[in-house]
Amino acid sequence: MRRPPEKRAVVTGVPSLRTKPLKIGDIQVANCVLLAPMSGITDAPFRRLAARLGAGLVVSEMTASDDLVQGRPISRLRCEAAGVGPHVVQLAGCQAHWMAEGARIAEAAGADIIDINMGCPARHVTGGQSGSALMRDLDHAARLIDATISAVKVPVTLKMRLGWDDRTRNAPDLARRAEALGVQMISVHGRTRCQFYKGVADWNAVRAVKEAISVPLVVNGDITSYETALDALEQSGADAVMIGRGAQGAPWLPGQIGRRLEGGAVEAVPALTQQLGYVRALYDEICRHYGLRIGLRHARKHLGWALDVAADAGRVPAGKLKAWRQKILTSEDPDRVHQALGEAFDDFAWSAAA
Repeated sequence: MRRPPEKRAVVTGVPSLRTKPLKIGDIQVANCVLLAPMSGITDAPFRRLAARLGAGLVVSEMTASDDLVQGRPISRLRCEAAGVGPHVVQLAGCQAHWMAEGARIAEAAGADIIDINMGCPARHVTGGQSGSALMRDLDHAARLIDATISAVKVPVTLKMRLGWDDRTRNAPDLARRAEALGVQMISVHGRTRCQFYKGVADWNAVRAVKEAISVPLVVNGDITSYETALDALEQSGADAVMIGRGAQGAPWLPGQIGRRLEGGAVEAVPALTQQLGYVRALYDEICRHYGLRIGLRHARKHLGWALDVAADAGRVPAGKLKAWRQKILTSEDPDRVHQALGEAFDDFAWSAAA
């Protein structure tokens, strides 16, 4: 089908900010925009694509340390290297023994950096006294950090929230103790655990962490554009930003923002033809990574986000988007998915040109 000319959106904003080089221990990071670890999302195929498109650093999805030690296949798969840039494995747990052993296994498997999760707000994680629940007991959190650092030679980093709730915003205290134990970088999501993802991220509150430590600080939460990245850096005083949900359906976003913050030119949002190429490649790689039966299920959310982003660029009516989502996300035949994706993106391109 003949394609109409595409109208390409341009990422505009205030003058660029030239950020300083970011290092984690002795490891030089490509730029100051990192892809956040997201459970069920930042598997090796998605990390590989985001890194190829310019993300400064990509972090594995959270892996339970005890599951990794016990050899659960899905845990080993979550720790698989993306093959591009430093390999960062994020571990979660509530017992020092499992955290130490999990870190050793990850390092032996090729991890260049171990990240400790003390920020996940999910009930199934905090209910087991892991993730952000550890911010309710800083002494126990410190023991886990110490055990992890003592177990490996690679740098260890830490991801957290502002605190458990507004009455206990203790991120500066935890960050200070973590640095004293040897943590090489700290990332803070600008919400408390009890906020989950409601309201807006408080980037200004993250500044208290910056003032408490000397290691690099990364600010996270609600960063979806160059403008929000710049605001987050200025309000928090952080050295880098971390993008999570903003990269869903837009794996090019961390790279675009990273280049812009380093003084690069304003870049257009990728043309729909490019976006189609990205989602097709990701779909195929996810199916290979997990095997077809499981891969089809994992790929659906990425297909849905890609359709949403493309439809937004093409100003596609909600009813039309819904119809395409129904057709594509319910198919279990890869050939039909590819065919339907091509038809949908053609349809979106005509809408954009109208």
